[in-house]
Amino acid sequence: MLPVMIVPRSLFSRRLALAFSAVILFVLASSAPAGAVVTEVATGLANKVVGLQPRNTTQIFEGTPTAASFENSAGNPVLHSTNTYVIYWDPTDSYHGDWQHLINGFLHGVGAKSGSAGNVFSVDAQYTDKSNLPATYRSTFRGAYTDTTGYPPPECTDPEPLLPGDAITCLTDRQIQGELQSFISQHSLHTGMGTIFYLLTPPGVTTCIDKGASASHCSDKPSSAQSFCSYHAAISPTNPEQGDANTILYAVIPWSAGGLGNYHLRLADQTPAYDCQDGGFDPSSTPIEQKEKAKEKSTKEEEEFGKKTTEEKNKQLAAEALEGPHQEEPNQLSGTGPEGSYGTGLADVIINQIAVEQQNTVTDPLLNAWQDSAHNESTDECRNFFAPVLGGSVTANEHTKAGTLFNQSLDGGNYYLNMAFNLAALQLPFPGVACMGGIDLAPSFTAPNPVNAGDIVGFDGMESDITLNSAINFTSGGGTTPTYPKFTWDFGDGTPKVSGYAPGAATVNSPGASPCAAPWLSPCAASTFHAYQYGGTYQVTLSVTDVGGNTGEITKPVTVVGPPPPSSEPGKEGTPGASPPASPPPATGSTAAAGTGATTPGTTATAGAPSPVASAAVASTSLAKVLRNGLVIRYSVNEQVTGRFEVLLDAGTARRLGIHGPRAAGLPAGSPASIVVGKAILVTTKGGRNTVKILFGKHTAARLHKMQRVSLALRMIVRNASSQGSKSTTVLSKITLHR
Repeated sequence: MLPVMIVPRSLFSRRLALAFSAVILFVLASSAPAGAVVTEVATGLANKVVGLQPRNTTQIFEGTPTAASFENSAGNPVLHSTNTYVIYWDPTDSYHGDWQHLINGFLHGVGAKSGSAGNVFSVDAQYTDKSNLPATYRSTFRGAYTDTTGYPPPECTDPEPLLPGDAITCLTDRQIQGELQSFISQHSLHTGMGTIFYLLTPPGVTTCIDKGASASHCSDKPSSAQSFCSYHAAISPTNPEQGDANTILYAVIPWSAGGLGNYHLRLADQTPAYDCQDGGFDPSSTPIEQKEKAKEKSTKEEEEFGKKTTEEKNKQLAAEALEGPHQEEPNQLSGTGPEGSYGTGLADVIINQIAVEQQNTVTDPLLNAWQDSAHNESTDECRNFFAPVLGGSVTANEHTKAGTLFNQSLDGGNYYLNMAFNLAALQLPFPGVACMGGIDLAPSFTAPNPVNAGDIVGFDGMESDITLNSAINFTSGGGTTPTYPKFTWDFGDGTPKVSGYAPGAATVNSPGASPCAAPWLSPCAASTFHAYQYGGTYQVTLSVTDVGGNTGEITKPVTVVGPPPPSSEPGKEGTPGASPPASPPPATGSTAAAGTGATTPGTTATAGAPSPVASAAVASTSLAKVLRNGLVIRYSVNEQVTGRFEVLLDAGTARRLGIHGPRAAGLPAGSPASIVVGKAILVTTKGGRNTVKILFGKHTAARLHKMQRVSLALRMIVRNASSQGSKSTTVLSKITLHR
């Protein structure tokens, strides 16, 4: 994030402004972001291994053989849950409160959304250790603290200090370790393999891993591949390989956000941020990794520009700067901050550093776990990957000279964070997306049409959308073996459930099980055949548990034509023993955990005729087309019904976008609170298939137009007109629309 330098006109001539704009463009055009590379640094005492976030790097994930070597062959520890503390080591009162507010709020949001599938941290759950337990997204923010302990005498020489009055000191990693240990002891804080301490320093404080006047690994070392934006490391005196209760996991986040817009700094120190963010990459470009380039003027345009007055030239250059290469990052500030400047958004660069260190520490806490053959850690594999975005503008803000894009929303805050590496994409071709901002778990199958009793019918679970569909488990002998999601089929007729892994399909029909052909795990159950003995409507449920331990399910009705099952009472037809009734059971409220196609079973009003059989699917995928022309829904019913369609938006997103509507009542247990943003009435005279279109109101459409991607839900509620007592069926589906 690069806020613009704002100074009084009396101190900043138009000529200097023009020259400075050119410098900004040059810096941004040549900038590049950073990732974490495990590096051994000679400190002068003992070598120190750290996970560096180096500056001036250009690597972008391209499915290279190096990325394919990403592994943890020894099964060394990952973190299965985390407690996070933020320590601002700031005896000079230089770390602004508005920065602390944004940073603390971010980590609070990470904890508040813990366990959810909608952000980058959920992708880490595919990475395991010898325990074969995943690095589950379970994070608790334990709070922040401003440490006012005085800085010790410097052990390093700042290679590029700020001006006198702005420069504060140079700290070595040895000094930071000492302060951390003292601080933890003083406040009786718990250590061990589940706690991460983030130590942050203000502008004017430089951090070097090594010491002395010739220190090479420093946070502000100019034009050096050894300079860094942040790093993570461990103090583990009693068990450095596996960690124990004495281990201190920490990440050092020095100030790397520059000083543009920070009026507390001298004019010469109000400089652009270091190359620690996306370096001017434009996610809206094709391909999305393509770096922004300044637009070149034609000869005619150059001649016309030369004829303009100085004021006209300045105005044109200012406009071009907003469209030219610049950082793409939200400022999180609609106007000036508490001090009347635009420096509040500088904290966004620091937030992204914390986000990448969180991922890297979780998957590689002791610097000996998940890396590739070049020692790149998790975020390196997707370095410079920030797409898709959820909202904001690619055009630079007039005051901050930064874009306002965001790709993550956490507990009310919008952030622009580096994507997470999905190793599963290299193992299986579908979904096959290697850089993710969250995961999908959307179990899905298409129910057969009404069939006859005794017919063999197929259920194909491979249409499911499962991001975490492959991982590595560790054997007792020290080797590794692949693992995959587990599928469980319940056919609703009292026959045994069928369980197994996917991909791979059994060679016998249910309820039998058989080994699967290599390379798939046995038993397997990605697809299965089944036959129903009696007529009726049966609720078929597919439950899926991905390799990260997340579970989702979907239930759909299957209608079978034939004689009803015999009754358990002599002389009566009905359902024997534990077999289900021919009509659907009461609704259970179960839904898929994420994605599309979630269906709730029908609800039964009274005994008698079965509930209507209904299905609905959204034919639209383009958000722009939906906002212009309406949401197209294809539906089918098996008889005459009356009912309605409702389009639902979760209440949190609605509040953030300023969309209002009636609250959706009667949702299944565990569903997020939602409002109705669109609806349509349904009346049929007979069974069949048709389509309906739902148009959004002008206010809702205008608000949704700002989004690059939006998740909605479609609820279809229908009731039949049976003389034996009307019954209703509810179908609930998830919708994802993209720009």
